[in-house]
Amino acid sequence: MDHEYIERPDRLIALVDELRGEPLLGVDTEAAGYHRYFDKLSLLQLSSRTRNYLVDPFSVGELAPLGELFADPGIEKIFHDADYDVRILDRDAGLHISGLFDTQIAAAFLGERQLGLGNIAEKYLGLKLPKEFQRADWAERPLSAGMMEYAATDTAHLPALRDRLKQELEAKGRMHWAEEEFLRREQTRWTESEDGREAYMRTKGARDLAPRGLAILRELHEWREGVARERDQATFRILGNQALLEMSASPPADVRDLPRVTGLSEGMAQRRGREIMAAVKRGLAVPEEELPRWPRSQRWERDLELEARVESLKDARTRVAEQLGLDPGFLISRATLEEIGKAQPKTPEELEAVPGVRRWQVEAAGEALLKAARRK
Repeated sequence: MDHEYIERPDRLIALVDELRGEPLLGVDTEAAGYHRYFDKLSLLQLSSRTRNYLVDPFSVGELAPLGELFADPGIEKIFHDADYDVRILDRDAGLHISGLFDTQIAAAFLGERQLGLGNIAEKYLGLKLPKEFQRADWAERPLSAGMMEYAATDTAHLPALRDRLKQELEAKGRMHWAEEEFLRREQTRWTESEDGREAYMRTKGARDLAPRGLAILRELHEWREGVARERDQATFRILGNQALLEMSASPPADVRDLPRVTGLSEGMAQRRGREIMAAVKRGLAVPEEELPRWPRSQRWERDLELEARVESLKDARTRVAEQLGLDPGFLISRATLEEIGKAQPKTPEELEAVPGVRRWQVEAAGEALLKAARRK
């Protein structure tokens, strides 16, 4: 796939001038989170209908010159599954998008269930896209020829894919539905996790641990974070969660026990065994009264009438989804159905005012939902 590699600030500025008159651009990003502790925007791909560009943010420095293009609603920016791209462009480059077209959203409105770019491109363009560099370390330099080829291919076909999907959406009268979701996606911004728990408590399986095990997990998790930060490696590449959970549930007595832990090699035991055992011992030394504990879950009284309304709403959603050929969860989520059940709207205007409800959902399923919401 022919492409130009942009690594000079002056060339980036000139590129903006060249692309100013383009009606649309395919856009994608590559980041380093799979391999690195410090996830960061590592490559930006742009494609017009005729040219492909790879922008190296490490070399060009500020990506601010692209702000004009990205903010211009007259230049359509085509992504596939734009959510993370929009977030990382906001976080790392301060770039915001106007004029977004998301081929994944478009495909979902056409009833597709397999929404990966490869699946959609094969069905609508007859293309098989390469996959071998999906897990590549995009922060490495220099990028290999194969990595650059793969990256350019990711955006090169987006303009043609957009054309096919848009044609299908217009034929079904659903283009304005998709445009509503595109506008919402444009407003996506980077936000940190705010679930109120410390990071170690978000480890899958942590809830099964006793308080003492949680204390050990907390120390092991903190140790792993420090090593990963120091080496700029993804945490699972230092030591997997299963190993942390095993040691938390059944603490090893000394370094000699470590190679028996799932995923903890003898080499790791030799290199880091003393540090790991020190973390385990810190967890074992926490006084009983200071052990971490899961907060007690709030007890909710069952509302049988509400449950009945939500079940009725689910049935209505399923019927409409089948008629439209859409995935029921895409048509409207369970959480939104619960909000509708609580609000019991009586008019389309009241339905649209329910948190999470879109205008297109009112148009597509409003009559059926309003009837179901009136159930007593």
